[in-house]
Amino acid sequence: MADRAGGDGVTTAYLQDFEQSLAVAPRTGWLEELRRKGREAFARTGLPTTRDEDWRFNTLAPLASAEFRLAPADATVKVEALAPFLLGLEGASTLVFVNGRFAPGLSTLPAATTGVTVANLAAAVIDQGDTIRRHLGHYEPVSKGGFSALNAAFIHDGLYVHVAAGADAGAPIHAIYVTSGRGAGAASHLRNLIVVEPGARAAVIESYVGLTGDSYLTTAVTEAMVGAGAFLEHSKIQRESEQAYHVGTTHLHQDQDSRSESFAISFGGALCRNNLDMVLDGPGVDSQLFGMYMGRGRQELDNHTSILHAHPNCSTREVYKGILGDNAHGIFNGKIYVTPEAQKTDAKQTNRALLLSETARIDTKPQLEIFADDVKCTHGATVGSL
Repeated sequence: MADRAGGDGVTTAYLQDFEQSLAVAPRTGWLEELRRKGREAFARTGLPTTRDEDWRFNTLAPLASAEFRLAPADATVKVEALAPFLLGLEGASTLVFVNGRFAPGLSTLPAATTGVTVANLAAAVIDQGDTIRRHLGHYEPVSKGGFSALNAAFIHDGLYVHVAAGADAGAPIHAIYVTSGRGAGAASHLRNLIVVEPGARAAVIESYVGLTGDSYLTTAVTEAMVGAGAFLEHSKIQRESEQAYHVGTTHLHQDQDSRSESFAISFGGALCRNNLDMVLDGPGVDSQLFGMYMGRGRQELDNHTSILHAHPNCSTREVYKGILGDNAHGIFNGKIYVTPEAQKTDAKQTNRALLLSETARIDTKPQLEIFADDVKCTHGATVGSL
């Protein structure tokens, strides 16, 4: 019998927090409308279940039985507590969010650079509302699924990066999303927007961390638009509590002749789900996707990738590797879709997993759907043990 997630009681609990979240969110008409659309979509669908094909390998019952209420503000976190999560990157700027809220006292913003805007989303909506309106919610619609709708309903804060045409953002931009001890049993909903205009360059790192071993929920959605001839290096590091639940989606939308490199690293979480959706929306696009996950105990680490080749002469390289011990469970579901117009596509996909115990396991499902006849596409999976 399929596990149930998002029963009426749990769905109601999330919806009750919706009105509370409006009190602290930016009061912008179009943004309020996006939130309400998310609320309505979530009220209809709730959270996914194992009857949904994309979730059939997951263990969702614990998530269904927990009521995660909106995480409270916490001004007690000290900069010393963040030391283990800093990456020591020379010149990098650091934006810290505690329980879903920007913490300026813990953050180091970059020096002013012509054509480069780095800010928290809640503040940026006031100053760059027109740019944000053109992109926010455009690539990850509320109709995408229960978690996308839930995240949209609670859009409040997160990272905002805008790099104007031809500009270079320079040193990496590092956003750290912290759940503190006050966030135990609570939910934080992060929303990030990255816009790299034509010919521009940027490197962005997202780190999701927990300061305690408590159970809590993090939902995160990142929408990134990479303009023609632009380059984006995007990294996501997940080091949540091993009792926590993390559901994140990254959507990369690339225009003609753009390049991207994506890194997804997962260590924490009782359940960690990383969705990576990539749309190659112009000829000559090049994308590289790399993932690494390590699980122990009863952790469940899930990576779902989807790559849409919609134009000719594009290439993608995808490699995900995992190490699983104890009773850990890994999931990899990768799909490459090639439209009839996408001739000369060159795509390779690989998933490799190493099992360190007889009780560790992985479900792997690499997929190709090809509707063009002049392509070079391969996919494969390898599972081994010591």
